[in-house]
Amino acid sequence: MGTQGSTMFAPLRQGLPPVDPVSVSSSVSCALTGAYESVRGARQFTEAALGRWELGECFDDVALVVSELVTNALRHALPDSGPAAPEPAVRLHLMHWTSRLVCAVRDPSGTSPVAGGTSADDPDCSAESGRGLYLVEAFSDSWGWHPLAGTLRGKVVWAMFHLPATARRNALAV
Repeated sequence: MGTQGSTMFAPLRQGLPPVDPVSVSSSVSCALTGAYESVRGARQFTEAALGRWELGECFDDVALVVSELVTNALRHALPDSGPAAPEPAVRLHLMHWTSRLVCAVRDPSGTSPVAGGTSADDPDCSAESGRGLYLVEAFSDSWGWHPLAGTLRGKVVWAMFHLPATARRNALAV
């Protein structure tokens, strides 16, 4: 899918630091079920995409961020009950530019993502949950979110990675 392939990409591009649309190398997406097993599937999907793009050296950081974004969407953005939605509840999008990689997770909630209370001065910093967005911030170069536009409901939470020089050379060689 190119830069004009989805209504989701237009507002996402608006929320990101400027990128040249001509430099888009590739993008892929996958639908994820509302089950926590989807986190594993998202990691596998990410590994396959990074392998095709010769970005395997970035896998550990990207997979951690993808895992956190998908987990947050499953934990905080899905309704507890109700009829099945006509579209998948959560979608993972990976977009590869020559110098950047963006991971974006779309979910049906319009609620702003909020980092849990696990800062260094918080007495409960040993908690096992609530650190997801802190990890996203620590392992990516930037992240953000925006509400979806048009007929889609919900939001997109994204994280961007600047690619190392070796990955840039590989992208230019393709």
